[in-house]
Amino acid sequence: MSTATAVPARRPSADAAVLKAEVRLFLREPGALFGIAVFPPALLVILGCIPAFREADSGPDGLRLIDAYVPVTVLLPLIVAGLQAMAPVIAGHRERGILRRMSTTPVRPRALLGAQMAIHGVAALLSSLLSLAIGRIAFDVRLPQQAAGYLLALVLSAVVALALGALVAARARTQKVAGAIGSAVFFPSMFCAGVWLPVQSMPHTLASVVELTPFGAASQAMSEAAAGGWPWSHLAVLVVWAVLLSGAAARWFRWE
Repeated sequence: MSTATAVPARRPSADAAVLKAEVRLFLREPGALFGIAVFPPALLVILGCIPAFREADSGPDGLRLIDAYVPVTVLLPLIVAGLQAMAPVIAGHRERGILRRMSTTPVRPRALLGAQMAIHGVAALLSSLLSLAIGRIAFDVRLPQQAAGYLLALVLSAVVALALGALVAARARTQKVAGAIGSAVFFPSMFCAGVWLPVQSMPHTLASVVELTPFGAASQAMSEAAAGGWPWSHLAVLVVWAVLLSGAAARWFRWE
């Protein structure tokens, strides 16, 4: 009589378990879900319903205003995810001692940080793609003519936004402090992204300064790629910011 050899069932890795737990917690936060997934596409719909925004040649460079605002609503979920959602969560984990307790287990705190960045990054990118789809389907906004350049700008913008959120979390000892710092950075970031005034419509001197900021460069890179060009100079600015912010976050981040 043959005896079957029992094969132990594979257990999910510790990192996967952390990711699963953080996803459940993220889905229970209606504020974060609204800010990332609902607010930016809803803003695009509201703006698109204004007749003046759909008039030909109403915006900069002969574009309609709705065309100029698509890159803005693509960037918004990235900014919200990094500064308003992820940073307070990570600071809250530090404040409650979760990161310190994790350091005494086989699960490393970096697993939690990686899970947070993955969750918020994916949610923000999906929201950005939703805004692109709404712009195309509802308001006849052309899809980016230089798709590769646009995608590269989008990915670099996500890296910059998450690195900025990690930097805020690195300097904030409590969740409230992270929320306050995040809000202080959030509104200038929205201005640079063109929420109140598209970068293309800004006075030349102001636009030249804004284009050197992370989200000003991101907005211009997306606009240029949408028009069919390769936004090399703006992509270079994004790369520099990604390196600087990531390096600063890694240097100053404390688990306890």
